[in-house]
Amino acid sequence: MSLTGKVAVITGASSGIGHATAKALAAQGATVVVTGRREDRLAAVAKEVVQDGGTADTYTCDVTDEGQATTMIEDIVKRHGRVDVLVNNAGVMLLSRIERGLTDEWRQMTDVNVHGVLFPTYAVIPVMKAQGSGAIVNISSTAARRSRPLGGVYAATKAAVTALSESVRLELLKDGIGVTVIIPGAVDTELATHITDKEAQGGIAALKQNMEFLQPEDVAAAVVYAVGQPSRVNVSELVIRPRMQEF
Repeated sequence: MSLTGKVAVITGASSGIGHATAKALAAQGATVVVTGRREDRLAAVAKEVVQDGGTADTYTCDVTDEGQATTMIEDIVKRHGRVDVLVNNAGVMLLSRIERGLTDEWRQMTDVNVHGVLFPTYAVIPVMKAQGSGAIVNISSTAARRSRPLGGVYAATKAAVTALSESVRLELLKDGIGVTVIIPGAVDTELATHITDKEAQGGIAALKQNMEFLQPEDVAAAVVYAVGQPSRVNVSELVIRPRMQEF
């Protein structure tokens, strides 16, 4: 599944799934452009990719800002001539009960998890249409399939990602552009460290005691599988969860 000559853009690439995906796609021959807000972390990821024999570039961008997202895609096309793969990975998981009313955190999740997928997707569609090919991969969550206490708003944003992915797939059926939604279960990333709610923190800790979480590399492998298929194949939806995860 060689991606030699392809250009892959990964949002939220400074850590976790984005970091692992950049390494995995580069290992298949793609030139990876790692994007996010933390410039120093992006530089470290790119350096790691190059040390492993891959090709990497960085682009600092806040994908919740429509103008920045559009300019990012435009500038990457100017630098590299094309965009073959867009992995919309940027996301936040700020769990809490609705009754706590952490409205700022609700807005942050909506901005990052929904607008942060929509804006880069909107910007890249005309590029991929002009090429006659491309792959868009959106990272959702099993929370979108079964909402639980403490995760209502997060689940809602990820359900939106799943629904949007199918709509975009249908819109682009005749344009040579594949759309995939990857739906991971519990993954061992830094997302949980950003949770401010004590009850939710305890819930995550209890889960980790009861099962082995996925590693970011597991999800990255699913991305590689999806984008490495023949052009006649579209892996529309791929669920990956820890073997012991019940929900």
